[in-house]
Amino acid sequence: MYLVPFLLALTSPVSVAAADLPNIVLALADDQGWGEVGYKRHPYLLTPTLDEMAASGLRFDRFYAAAPTCSPTRTSILTGRHPNRSGVFSPNHTTRPEEITIAQILRSAGYRTGHFGKWHVGAVKAESPTNPARMGYEEYLAHDNFFEMHPPLSRNGGPPEIIRGESSEICVDAALDFVESVRSDGEEPFFITLWFGSPHSPYRATDEDLALYADVPGSDLAARFAEITAMDRALGRFRAALKQRGLADNTLLWYTSDNGITVEGIPEEQRRDLYNGGWRGRKGQIYEGGLRVPAIIEWPAKIPRPRNTQVPVVTTDIFATLLGLLDLSHPQPDRPLDGADITPLILRNEMPQRGSAIGFWIYDRRAETGNQRWMPAELTRGTTPTTRNPGIDFVNFQHPVAKTENFGGSAAWTGNRYKLIRIRSEAPQLYDLLADPRERRDLASEQPERVGAMLAAMEAWQRSVERSLAGNDY
Repeated sequence: MYLVPFLLALTSPVSVAAADLPNIVLALADDQGWGEVGYKRHPYLLTPTLDEMAASGLRFDRFYAAAPTCSPTRTSILTGRHPNRSGVFSPNHTTRPEEITIAQILRSAGYRTGHFGKWHVGAVKAESPTNPARMGYEEYLAHDNFFEMHPPLSRNGGPPEIIRGESSEICVDAALDFVESVRSDGEEPFFITLWFGSPHSPYRATDEDLALYADVPGSDLAARFAEITAMDRALGRFRAALKQRGLADNTLLWYTSDNGITVEGIPEEQRRDLYNGGWRGRKGQIYEGGLRVPAIIEWPAKIPRPRNTQVPVVTTDIFATLLGLLDLSHPQPDRPLDGADITPLILRNEMPQRGSAIGFWIYDRRAETGNQRWMPAELTRGTTPTTRNPGIDFVNFQHPVAKTENFGGSAAWTGNRYKLIRIRSEAPQLYDLLADPRERRDLASEQPERVGAMLAAMEAWQRSVERSLAGNDY
């Protein structure tokens, strides 16, 4: 059931010359909050590269991670589906090999594909059914989860090897080597996922970067900020290399983070100097602070002038948008997707609001742990150690019966203006995100009809997700 061969003919060939296709780079931070950038007027952070990108490209001021934790959001980027559809409920869950990824589709359409950095949607070892190679990448240097200075990384599924250096620089070095190899082979476009390990805790930085934050009250906070600055500098070196090679104009570089701000590894007395715009909540929570993240698209050929948007966009949209930009079809058009194509917003600024609501759902995974595994543990157990764990037991459980009610967990349904939240069995909450973006005034008792309509729409979506979770899409 779990060994699915690479899909060699996922989609029809692209109708334009390879030289005209954009290169695509999806850059992703690990645990960077909405406000942890200089262009959001952070009181300490130095992020000159991201500030420059925000001042020249398309800046999203209301961009969401599909989930408030990492593995689920990363799955949403790869598949264009809510992560619960494939059983990725929380960190250290693996996606399912039956899922179709954007890397597979683009590779079939003529793209060269490479992944560099954090993976965390399955084990990266060679025998893993959900390693980057099985999910559409021809080249990868990756870690199962987070990493710091001098990281242990697996190259194309081989045993992990320690690579000396600052981790973001290492990821960029590998990505640039891949770009060089692609260019030396011909004119094929490249698709790269450049997924940094920063600024996930524990925080480690060079002495030079730490010196930039000598005035920050608290060594842990200073080290976190130093990690972000190092990541920003590495990204700047990547952009500079693209410009030097004449590739920058026709490269779509999409930068974001996998969840909202975290307090992990930051002592209580230092947290007052974390800045996130005043949003309610943090990583792991379904309020705005756990979901809102920085996001920028830089693509000089198509976005020649800077602009920003307040339209709500989510990481799940990346998949549908890339298909739309390239005029590609999904190889299984009946398979439910959750993302929206925001091509009109990117190319023509012709999207004043979102056409569909965004569903968020932290699944109550406790009831699943007694079910049979989707894949045997010997195939999914990780090999690249972290500071906390010598190896991750990536899990994914079978779900024989799809629920139709009493879904459990915490869920939210967000439109252009209103957001409905239901946390476990508590009464629903309703917020007007335009008038009250920091979710301070619950309107549920004042607008019961709106609550009822939004709740019905959210539950219909949850039933669809449950059908997928039960395996009905494969």
